[in-house]
Amino acid sequence: MQAGFPDFRLGSVLATSFTGTLSERRGNPVERIPVPHRLVDWLAVYGLAVDSCTSAQLDLARELRESIHAAATAAATGDALPASAVHVINDRSTQGRATTVLMPEGKRRWQLGPGSRMEDALGVIAADAISILAGERDGRLALCASPTCRAAFFDTSRSRTRRWCDMNTCGNRQKKARFNASQRKSPRSAE
Repeated sequence: MQAGFPDFRLGSVLATSFTGTLSERRGNPVERIPVPHRLVDWLAVYGLAVDSCTSAQLDLARELRESIHAAATAAATGDALPASAVHVINDRSTQGRATTVLMPEGKRRWQLGPGSRMEDALGVIAADAISILAGERDGRLALCASPTCRAAFFDTSRSRTRRWCDMNTCGNRQKKARFNASQRKSPRSAE
């Protein structure tokens, strides 16, 4: 696991995980890909190893991230997808030339073009976003219940009632805050 990145479980959704590279959007935002090599590291965690990343490519990646977040937020709240976000997602999807290949164990894997191009990796993320936004996967888009986070995530739980983007961060933080508030309200028993 790369330092500074959350522990992603198998089966996590690439597009919404990518939007999580900017956390605490409504609090004190934390940028997890502040420099190009951090994006290279993040992509490697997801099996999208690229040779390099320029500052301009990092800007394109952040624009894609924010477009996916805007579209996923709109979908989660039942609003129309923002045209500008759809345009960016579609543009990144068509710029990449990645293909999927079947592995001997029967799993699908993305294969980037020659030279492991950043455009291919962003195209994979955009294609993942399109499959979610188009309703091609079993699950639902939701927003984190944390008032400082509000990250978009893809809920694949049986009941589709998941409240937190990540139970280990936002969920635990909110539960701890509720516990501390209840401790302040209730008088301490005599010892």
